[in-house]
Amino acid sequence: VQLQASGGGLVQAGDSLRLACAASGGSFGRYAVGWFRQAPGKEREFVAGVDWRGSNTNYADSVKGRFTISRDDAKNTVYLQMISLKPEDTAVYYCAGSPQFYTYNIYYTRETSYDYWGRGTLVTVSS
Repeated sequence: VQLQASGGGLVQAGDSLRLACAASGGSFGRYAVGWFRQAPGKEREFVAGVDWRGSNTNYADSVKGRFTISRDDAKNTVYLQMISLKPEDTAVYYCAGSPQFYTYNIYYTRETSYDYWGRGTLVTVSS
C-alpha cells in the first residue's frame, strides 16, 4: 500500500485546512491510520488516529477540539480536518497506516506501530 498526503499550504492563524491521505495499491479498509507531524527542529509527534472501523479515534492534547480525523473507505482516503489553526501547528504532516491487529488503544499513537508511511505535506500557519 502506498500512501500520499495532500492538502497542506500556507494559511493564517485561525484558518482551516483539510488534509487527505489517499491509499493506492491496496485497500485501506482494515487499516488503522494515524497522522503525525514534525515541526522544524523537533521530533515527529502523534497528532490523530482512527481505527479501521472509523469508530474509535485518538488525538494529541494539543489538537483536541480543533482537529477531526475521519475516513472514507469507499475513496480509500483518511482526512484530517483542522480548524482554528495556530502558528505552533506549523509542521510537515505525515499519514501512516497499518493493518489493525489489536484493539484500538494507545499502541496506535506510536510511530513504530505503523508499517506504511506517506510523504509529508507542509502546513504553515502564519501569525
